[in-house]
Amino acid sequence: MWSAAHYAAARDRLIAARASAEALIAALARDHADIIQATASTATDDEHDPEGTTIAFERERTAALLTGAQHRLAELDHALDRLNDGGYGICVVCQRPIAAARLAARPTATTCITCVGRPSNP
Repeated sequence: MWSAAHYAAARDRLIAARASAEALIAALARDHADIIQATASTATDDEHDPEGTTIAFERERTAALLTGAQHRLAELDHALDRLNDGGYGICVVCQRPIAAARLAARPTATTCITCVGRPSNP
C-alpha cells in the first residue's frame, strides 16, 4: 500500500510527536510536583481565596493535563507498534486503507473516516 518513503515519513512524524509528548509529560510532572510541594508548606485556605483560582484547582488541572499527555503517548506508541507490524494506515473496522490526509491530521487514527462516523465506533 505505502512506499518505503511513506512509511519512513510516518515513522518520523510519530517519533517527533512522541518526543514532544514525552517533553510535555516531563514538564507537567514537574509542575504538578511543584504545586504539591508548595501546598505542603502552606496552611492557607485557598478554597475561599477571592483572588482567583485555587491551588486545588491548579493541582487538578495539571493532573488532568498530565493524564491526557500520557494517553497521547500511549496512542503514539500504539501507532508505532502498528507501523512496525504493518497495520498502520489500515482501518481496524473495515480493513481498508485510511486516507493519507486523515493520517496527516491524526497520525494515531485507527479507523477510516467512514468507519469513525458509524454509531458503534468511538
